[in-house]
Formats: sequence, C-alpha cells, structure tokens
Amino acid sequence: MSEPRKIIIDTDPGQDDAAAIMLALGSPELDILGITTVAGNVPLSRTSTNARIILEFCSRPDVKVFAGADRPIARPLVTAEHVHGKTGLDGPELHEPEMPLQAQHAVDFIIETLKREPSGTVTLCTLGPLTNIALALEKAPEIAGRVRELVMMGGGFFEGGNITPAAEFNIYVDPEAAAAVFRSGIPIVMMPLDVTHKVLTLKSRVAKLRAIGSRPAIALVEMLEFFERFDLEKYGSDGGPLHDPTVIAYLLKPELFSGRDCNVEVETASPLTVGMTVVDWWQVTGRKHNARVMKDIDADGFFALLAERVGRL
Repeated sequence: MSEPRKIIIDTDPGQDDAAAIMLALGSPELDILGITTVAGNVPLSRTSTNARIILEFCSRPDVKVFAGADRPIARPLVTAEHVHGKTGLDGPELHEPEMPLQAQHAVDFIIETLKREPSGTVTLCTLGPLTNIALALEKAPEIAGRVRELVMMGGGFFEGGNITPAAEFNIYVDPEAAAAVFRSGIPIVMMPLDVTHKVLTLKSRVAKLRAIGSRPAIALVEMLEFFERFDLEKYGSDGGPLHDPTVIAYLLKPELFSGRDCNVEVETASPLTVGMTVVDWWQVTGRKHNARVMKDIDADGFFALLAERVGRL
C-alpha cells in the first residue's frame, strides 16, 4: 500500500463538515496532519468547539485542532445558523469537548506544516470560507509552490448560488480570500453546487448510515436529519445536498467525479453578484485555466463510500 496522503482539513463545522471529517477519519489512505478552523457557518469559537466534538464522537482526540481567522479579510462576518442551527451541529446531544484547542494559530500551523513537509506532499482540503488559506499566502507567499493540491467545496455556475442568487455561501463570506486563492497558482479542484446538489441525503441513504449503529454514525444521522430540514423546504427534494464530503471523496475515489479545467474568477465588487464564481466552462474568454471544476458525480457510489468509511469508525 502506498504512503497515506497528507492532508490539512480547513473547516467551519457545520453538519456536512462533520460528515467530511468522519469520512477522512475512516479512511486509512489519508493522514490528517491537523484540522484548522475558520469563522463561517457559525463564529470561530463555535467552529473550533465543533471540530473537537466531532473528533471525540469518533474517539480521535489525537488529531490536533488549530483555530484560525475569526472574520473575513475585508468584510463583516456572515454566518448560517438559519441552516445549521445555533451550534452549527444541531441534531445530536452535544458535549463540551475535553481535548484542548492548540495554542498555535491556524495560519501559522498551515505555513509551518507546508514548509516542514516535503514540497508537493500536502493537500489542503477546504470546507469553508478561504480566509485562513489567503492569510497564509499573504504571510508566506512561497508556500503556494509547496501545496500538492487544494480541493475545495465552494462556488457554483449552472446551479447559481445558495446564499444569494449568484453566490455560494463559502465564497460569499470571504470573496477577497477566494479571489486570492484562485490567483495563487496552487493546483485547485473545485466542488461547486453543481456537484453537491446531486448528492442528496435520501431517506434510504440515511437509513443505511443509521443501520451502522455506532456512536459516530448515529450522531451523523441526527445531524443530517436536522440539517436537511432547511433544504427540504427550500428545494422540495427528498433529502438535502451533502456538500463538504465531496472534497474528501474526491481524494479517495476521483473516478466518482467528472469535470474540466477552466478559468475561475471571483466577483468582489458588484453588490448584486459579489461572491459569484465566474467559471469559463465553455472556454470563451481565453483566460488561463486555474482550476479543475467538477460538474458530475456518481451519487450512489459516493454514499456507498461514505457509509463504508463511517462504518469503520
């Protein structure tokens, strides 16, 4: 077996972030060097607590958590309690985590880790606003050339937005950070709403997770049952989109996905479309490709992978 792939998970948990973290924890192909938290779905103090709760649900207090940016680079923080509930992980009964938060700032941890590990060996998995990554690039621009790949959940194109008609939440919260990351030259794989809206938490899929019966699986089911209520009302579907685990699934089984190399620009000025990811899907601008943009996914294969790996926890 080849060496596990080294990853840093940058996250703002979020029930779907919890599913992504659990998928990673259940996958021996991945070596989680650390989890960094950012303000997004809920404020930073809560995302930092939530990351540790998820790790303790999975009996993995050995994975270290580093708190990062508590606000976007240039804007007031927008959060999503209306989707995720007051805690961000509403659904199961939550406890106060016993494992400590690390003293080091997430941005410094990212920089230090990328400089310490051999160049081209660390993948950044971003599940929330890109503030921490942009701040790390600003502080140490040389790390851009050391990142193996950045796989992100964010943006949309044919599917539009979910926080405004034009913008997806993660990009909308800190569009300046997103624009900096897309300009950085880091190899990017983008999981937009066009993909994540195809992986719905259908009752039959959630039932398979429930049947696992373990503490992590039951906690995840309770999170998903809370989380999907918002999307059931919004989209009228049997189940809500499960956004963030697509990032981890791509590392494990890229053959589940299809997409193409594109140029992606982020709108930062227009009040109407701020946070929009302008994806040159049809290659009409002549601008240089800066991201591999995914469009389709084998949803059944994705959920089979999620259930199998959560079942290992």
